[in-house]
Order: sequence, then C-alpha cells, then structure tokens
Amino acid sequence: MNEEQRLQNSQVKPLQKPEKDYSQYFQSVYVQPSLKDAKKRGKEEITYHKDFVIDPVLLGMGKGRKFFIRTFGCQMNEHDTEVMAGIFLQLGYTPTENVQEANVILLNTCAIRENAENKVFGELGHYKKLKRDNPDVLIGVCGCMSQEESVVKKILKTYNQVDMIFGTHNIHRLPQLLNEAYLSKEMVIEVWSKEGDVIESLPKVRRGEIKAWVNIMYGCDKFCTYCIVPYTRGKERSRRPEDIIQEVRQLAAQGYKEVTLLGQNVNAYGKDFEDLSYRLGDLMEALRQIDIPRIRFTTSHPRDFDDHLIEVLAKRGNLVEHIHLPVQSGSTSMLKLMARKYSREQYMDLVRKIKEALPDAALTTDIIVGFPNETDEQFEETMSLYREVGFEHAFTYIYSPREGTPAAKMEDNVPLEVKKERLQRLNNLVNEFSAATMQNYQDQLVEVLVEGESRKNPEVLAGYTRTNKLVNFAGSTDLAGKLAIVKITKTKTWSLEGELIEVLSGQEVGVL
Repeated sequence: MNEEQRLQNSQVKPLQKPEKDYSQYFQSVYVQPSLKDAKKRGKEEITYHKDFVIDPVLLGMGKGRKFFIRTFGCQMNEHDTEVMAGIFLQLGYTPTENVQEANVILLNTCAIRENAENKVFGELGHYKKLKRDNPDVLIGVCGCMSQEESVVKKILKTYNQVDMIFGTHNIHRLPQLLNEAYLSKEMVIEVWSKEGDVIESLPKVRRGEIKAWVNIMYGCDKFCTYCIVPYTRGKERSRRPEDIIQEVRQLAAQGYKEVTLLGQNVNAYGKDFEDLSYRLGDLMEALRQIDIPRIRFTTSHPRDFDDHLIEVLAKRGNLVEHIHLPVQSGSTSMLKLMARKYSREQYMDLVRKIKEALPDAALTTDIIVGFPNETDEQFEETMSLYREVGFEHAFTYIYSPREGTPAAKMEDNVPLEVKKERLQRLNNLVNEFSAATMQNYQDQLVEVLVEGESRKNPEVLAGYTRTNKLVNFAGSTDLAGKLAIVKITKTKTWSLEGELIEVLSGQEVGVL
C-alpha cells in the first residue's frame, strides 16, 4: 500500500448513518505527521459535523475491558481526555485508576516544553515491564507530542511497547484506531497533518460536577517563533455560537456553577467565520444571559483583545474579573523576535483600557526568560513591565527550544546558569506581588465557589473567588458546589484563610 492509499484509508470518518459494509473500518492505518504539511494554512477545507456516531459494528468492543488515561499539559488536553473517556464508555469500557489492571493505557501528551516530553518518555519506559508481563494490554500515545515528526520517529525506534499513536485532529476516530490496534501486529499510527474538522455531539465524562470546560475553538494562526502549538493543533477553527450556547445551557441545567471557555487563542473566536460577524465579545454577551454563576475564558492573545470584548466584560454579572493575558516579554525587541506582533507600548495600552473598564480586574500572565539573544537590559524591561502592570500572578518559564519552530534555528546563546538566575529573580518578584495582592483581601468579604475538602486538610473547605484566589475556611462538606460569602482572616502568598459568613442563593451571585 502506498502513502497516498494509506492517507485515504486513514481519513474515513464514521460521522454519517452507519453503512452495511463495514470493511472500510478494518483497513491498515499508518500515517505519520509532517511539519512541512502542518505549516500549510488555508489549503484544505474544514468540515463542520453536527453529529458524532459510533458505528454499531464497534460498539461493545470494550465489554469486560478497562481503560486508563494519563493527561499531561493544558486545559485543552484535559478536555480532550474527557472526550476520549466518553468514547470509551460508549464502547463498553470501564475506567480504572490502577494502570496495572487496565486493558488500554493512553498517554495524552503535551509538546509545549521539553520537560513535558521527557515526562512522557519516562512514563513509557515504565510500561516496558508492564507490556512484557501482559502482552495483551494496548498502550497508546496521543495529544500534541504525537503531531511531532521527531517524537513519532523516536517512539518507532525506541519504544516498541507502544501499540498506537494518534494526533489531536482525529480523537473522534478512537473506536476505529482501537479496533485496528487489536487486529494489527504492527504499531498503528494515524496523525493528520491536515487541519482537523469541527465535530459536535462528542461524548464527554466531565471531571466533577461544579466546574466545566467548553471548547469554543481549536488551533492557532499566530506562529510565535518559539511555539509548536500551531503545528500540533492546526489552524484556528471556531465552533458555531448556537452549539456553544446550547452546551452552556445544558451545563447550567445540570447544576454546574462555573464554565471556562477554552481555545489555544480563545479571543480569536469567530475570525474564521465567513457567513457572519460574531466574535468573543458577542458570545460572552450571549452567555451573560444564561443562569450560571461564573464564566471564564483562557487563553487570550493581546493582539485579538478588542474593545468590544472589554466593554462586555465590564458588564460583569456572571463574567468574572480575572483576565489571563500572556505577555511573554517586556522588551519590544524580544517580542519582535518572538513574532508576538505587538510592542511593549501596545500591550500597556491594552492593560490601561482593561483597568479603566474593570478597575478591580485581576491580571495574570505568562513570561519566558532566556529567549535567544535576550540581554540583561531586555530582561530588566520584563521586570519593569511586571511592576508597572501589577500582575497578581504569572506562569514563568525558561525558554525551551521546540524542534520545527523558527526559534529552534536561532542560537540558544543565553547560558543556562543565566537563565536560572533570571528565572529566580522573576519568581521572587512574582511572589512579592502575589503576597501584596493577598494582603489587600485582609478583613474583606469575598464570594467563594466551594469545591470541597482542602487537599491538605479534610476538616477545611477550599474554593475560589471570582478573581481565582484560593480560599480555605471551616464548614460542612455539604457546601460543596455552593457559593458562599467568606470573611478573610489571614493572608498568605498563594492563598487566603477565612470564616464563613453566609451561603448565597442563585439570585445573589456576583453581588461583591
């Protein structure tokens, strides 16, 4: 079978009514990723499928079998895991937290940094003995790492205990891939470098009954020079607003209290629509009308944060006052090397607009230190921007080259010891500002969405404010899933402690 035939066979999608001839689902699958193909944009048509259906011939394959999924990386990966778990259940599998008793093991991977990939390879190494002791167990690698050519080649060369590799665009084909892995004597590989379609009605097993994630779009078109995501997740593809609104309505009806809208570049939502003018601000305005206490979104890009979105967020209600706005560097020259397409001044103008409309908004960010050619002076510009904005928290990282990105071709000329020293200095500043922010809550009343027992102390409840601050306080476990007013009695660097004042009804949401 040549490569063209393999590609054609691998991209059959069971998204229409079942056919009588099921032979198409038992053809060999072997399609590897191509970074060259993944760089192409607008060359292929994106199809919007309203209904996902598992063909009856594959139902029941999981009877008497158990599945285990370990998830690495971002909320998008967590949400993908929820979808895969939903598919497993429809196939008749049951979940297990014990990898030793699983019949299928999936690692849902992250490619954003080298450290994340090393953890996955380490985990795969542990599974060699497991496969040796139980040859019938299926071991699969999926997620963003699977979309990288170098990763697939490394697995093929070193990790022969792996039975299947599939990518981020073809999760809906999990039933076919499992079936092929059971029948095949060779590793099953299906990773599309074409863009993924948008598929509705995928089953989900959501984690918990209080908070939920809702994908509103997929992919990213920004091509920052350090980032592999546009290659692993494809171009920007938005879900239709009516499908998103209906999903949030269903979550509200099921009793969920908080929804986080997800996208690799969430505020680019709607830019790809050709038949209507509808952006994230329009969607947030519609979601304000739904009776659910809290709506968040992540992760936004400064270039796409428009005035209309700020105007809608300023209306508050169930739209929380927490905005995650990655800056990556405070130096305009570094931002240019990163291809962020905005300057320090433009970023600060956006911050000023947000603060004028939402004076009490909690701003958080992402920052990379040690990017190629970063000087001490440029790093100090990042430190000064942090102080000027007054971020309440930041996720900080040492630059990590990703094969296939433009930055990986640059000389990584900042010594590791310098990178570590800069990261330490930045983290000290992050800690200082976080502690100062928390001190402002002393003796204040805050609205807390109670999640349940604290991880560290089962006699204490834990929950989060609208600005995403962790609050611990004494109370009954039957408060889980409810909103409460808590008076802050003690502040720490990363959390708050308080005492329960009252439990809120739905009508009182957002009063503080």
